[in-house]
Amino acid sequence: MAQTLGAVVLVGALLFALTGIWPPMVAVESPSMEPHIDTGDMVVVSDVNRYVAAAADENGIVTQARADGYTRFSEGGDVVVYMPPDRRGLSSPIIHRVRFHVEAGENWYDRADPDSVGAGVDDCAELANCPAPHAGYITKGDNNARYDQVGVDPIAPPVRAEWVRAKAQVRVPLLGWIRLVLAGTV
Repeated sequence: MAQTLGAVVLVGALLFALTGIWPPMVAVESPSMEPHIDTGDMVVVSDVNRYVAAAADENGIVTQARADGYTRFSEGGDVVVYMPPDRRGLSSPIIHRVRFHVEAGENWYDRADPDSVGAGVDDCAELANCPAPHAGYITKGDNNARYDQVGVDPIAPPVRAEWVRAKAQVRVPLLGWIRLVLAGTV
């Protein structure tokens, strides 16, 4: 028993030393990042300012728009774990790819991928969170049709840097199912 407990503590300490964050892993609860990250995968995450790429901004994040050959999970840009303040409580954080950064008051419609804003949207006035209510990141799950910041009921406003808890580094297939089953989320 003492050996097992010691091994668990050692592995935990090693993961914390490597990632700079606790907990160092998250279980993926939805298919929003498929095919690159699947429901039930465990994702090893790191502190945002650890393992910073050359294309990163002042917050340690690489947007897809500035990736310039930098990829995470088969596409450009960092995949981040974020939690908007209005989602705190029983809701889980969101793990999505950072597409681009906007400034407060920016009309970002012209920079957006037309397929990711929704059918029939022709200008900023028709988008939720446009112009941007504050500076932040426009995010989107790789498997989602639209940005998190658009639609009738957006997932989140532009993601402020302080809402970003971690960056995804490595995916471990299926291991997250253990946590999901034990937590009763599936």
